[in-house]
Amino acid sequence: MAYINRIGTAVPDNDVHVDFVGFARTLLADDRTRSVFDRMVERAGIAHRFSYFRAGRLDAGEVDADGFFRRGAFPNTAARMRKYDCWAVDLAESAIGSLDLADEDLASITHLIVGSCTGFAAPGLDLQLARRLGLSRSVKRTVIGFMGCSAAVPVLRAAQDAVRADASARVLTVNLELCTLHMQETSDLETVLSFLLFGDGCAAALVTADETGLALDDFRAAVIPDSADLITWHIGDQGFDMHLSGKVPQRIADALRAERGGNGDGLLRGEGTQAIDHWAVHAGGRTVLDAVEIGLALPREALGHSRAVLHDYGNISSATVLFVLARMLGGMPGRGMAMAFGPGMVAETFRFRVLG
Repeated sequence: MAYINRIGTAVPDNDVHVDFVGFARTLLADDRTRSVFDRMVERAGIAHRFSYFRAGRLDAGEVDADGFFRRGAFPNTAARMRKYDCWAVDLAESAIGSLDLADEDLASITHLIVGSCTGFAAPGLDLQLARRLGLSRSVKRTVIGFMGCSAAVPVLRAAQDAVRADASARVLTVNLELCTLHMQETSDLETVLSFLLFGDGCAAALVTADETGLALDDFRAAVIPDSADLITWHIGDQGFDMHLSGKVPQRIADALRAERGGNGDGLLRGEGTQAIDHWAVHAGGRTVLDAVEIGLALPREALGHSRAVLHDYGNISSATVLFVLARMLGGMPGRGMAMAFGPGMVAETFRFRVLG
C-alpha cells in the first residue's frame, strides 16, 4: 500500500480577487455585460485568490503595480515564462517547507514527481527543486505536464506505482500552478469569467509505505464522450489561452448521473455513494461543485471542504484537490473518493481511506 503521509500548501502573498473584479469590469463593453459579470461574481463562492502580481491602481490606469501587464500591450509568452521560471521554484520550496521534513527526510527522497500546466522551462522545476533542496543526484524525476486541473491524480498515481514497485521508496510530489501569469486583455465575457476563477498556489505531498495519513486505493479515469472542445488550453503568443465552456457543469452532471446507474466498470466501482464518507472534489468553480452534487445526488454538506477551498483560494488548477485533501488529514476515519476534471474532458478519480 501507498499512503499520503503529509500535505503542505503555499500561495503567494497578494490577495488579488477583489482588485481583479474591479479591473475586469473595465474590460467589458457595456452595462448589460457588466451586470451579468457582477451577478456571476456574487454567485462564484470565491472571496480570495492569490498571485505574485500586486494589484495596480485603476485610477492611474494600472493593471498590476509593477507594470508587467500594460493596457494595450500585455506581455508575450516568453516574458511570462521568465516569470514562471523565477517564481515557481520559490513557491514550491515554500509548500515543501510546510511539510516540516527534516534534512534526513529530504536526503532519503527517492522520487520527485512534478505536475504543472502553467509553465515550461528546461532545466525545469524538477531539477531546480532537486538542486535547491539538496536531493540525491540519483533521485528519480518525473514531470507530468499540461494535463490541466486533473493532473494531481496522475501525479499521485505515479507516486503509488513507485511505492508499490519498491516499498522503501519515498516520493515527493509537487503540483504547482501560476494561473495568473496567463491573464488576457479581452472583452469576451466567457473568457473574463474564466479568469475570475483562477489563482496561484502549490501543494506538495510525501507518499510512502508508512501507514499514516491517507491510504491510496484504486485509481480510475474516464473520458466524457463528445466533450473534447469544452475545456481547452493552448500556448498562444500572449500566454496560454484557455477556453472553459459554460456547458461543462451540465456535461459533468449528466455523466455522473449515468455513473450512478452503471455497473462496476464506472467511476463509482459499482458502489453507491453511501459507501463514501469523504468527498475530495476539485473545486473548479461553484457550478462544477453544484454539478457533482446534482449528478451524484449528494447532500450539500458532502462537498464542504471543496467549497471552503474555493472560497479561500479559488481554483488553483492541479493543486486544488490536494488543498482539499489536506483538510482531511488527521480527520474522522472513513472511506473517501477524490475527483478532478481536466481537458479531454476527463474525470480522474481515486479512492482513499482516512486513517485518522
